[in-house]
Amino acid sequence: MSSWSEERRRNLAAEAEQRRKNEDAAAERRRKDKAAEDKRRREERRANREEQRAEKAQQRRDRAARRQARAARREKTLTPGNVYRKGTLALVLASAAASLPAQVMHFVGISIMLLPIPFALEGAAWVMNAGVAYADDRKLPGWVRWLMRGLAMSAAGYAANINLKYGLSLEGHGLDPADAAAVGWGLAAVTMLGPLFFEVRQWVLTLTAAVTDPKKRAEEKARAKHERQRYSDHKDVVKLARKLVSAAPYGALAFEDAFASAWEIKYGTKTPGMTPALHGEKLASSKALVDAMDAANGSPVSTRGRLLELLHPAPVSRFLKPGSSQVASQIPPGSERPSGGPQKAPKKRSGQKPVPPVRRKGDTAPYHPAARVAAADTARKHLVVNGYHH
Repeated sequence: MSSWSEERRRNLAAEAEQRRKNEDAAAERRRKDKAAEDKRRREERRANREEQRAEKAQQRRDRAARRQARAARREKTLTPGNVYRKGTLALVLASAAASLPAQVMHFVGISIMLLPIPFALEGAAWVMNAGVAYADDRKLPGWVRWLMRGLAMSAAGYAANINLKYGLSLEGHGLDPADAAAVGWGLAAVTMLGPLFFEVRQWVLTLTAAVTDPKKRAEEKARAKHERQRYSDHKDVVKLARKLVSAAPYGALAFEDAFASAWEIKYGTKTPGMTPALHGEKLASSKALVDAMDAANGSPVSTRGRLLELLHPAPVSRFLKPGSSQVASQIPPGSERPSGGPQKAPKKRSGQKPVPPVRRKGDTAPYHPAARVAAADTARKHLVVNGYHH
């Protein structure tokens, strides 16, 4: 009985120990799970904070970029050129809005059938002003622009006259005469100032475009001046060159090539600017220069003679003979006696004459090849100076 009780007690103790171990293991698992969950939550919160910081930084960058873009647009929009262009267009629209109702009321008061006339007048003025801008853009002739300006001002002047009469007519409708005159003249001024402002704006834009590249404009002016001067000085050659260009296929012959060909046809030379008279003057000047140089050097020898002397020197032997000299010696041979004492003067024979110098073949040293090259180069220079070089 006691053994069973002991066994039972041991079993209960073992079960209790096992339960304790199980509870400890479960508690350890719960602790680890909680720690892992806490770590995951901390990482999520950290990631959320990083994401929020990155999102806020991106938002700050976006706001800064939008501010910079607005500042750039504002700076670009508020430049003097844009303000002038857009401000002028605003004044033009205000002018049209102020002048058109008075014209409508004036013509409608006469007859409803006259309603299109005010729109036609204002439209004519603005369409002609736009035509001036188009002519400037396409660089049409000046008379086209002035014709359009005249038509625009005519339409605007007629509309201004109508508005003036309408304003003055308000005096009979209970308006003070001074106020009626102010209204009439104000409407007339507004009607005229709109097209005038637009025309001044177009002038300013055209001048600005012309001044944008001053070097190109200066080159164009210089080219036009050169063309006018060429036509004035060489009218016949220019006309012939234009005929040659028109005779050739389109684009096949440039005007400068045609001018060179026309000059050769007229004057016989391929060098533009040279004529037979100028060539003759050049040769005469060259001859005068040679004569002056000969006179200064004291040797009036012709160029042909100099050239022959330089190119064809006197023939000589290549080497000198031993003991030979260029001329025969006129000194008598010395005494063969040693010069130990005073020598007596030789007796002079009455019939003896001095030996004249005689040149013999081979007694002149030959010219060095370098001297021949220098002589040939000098001869070529003389030819160029005298005008015989071709």
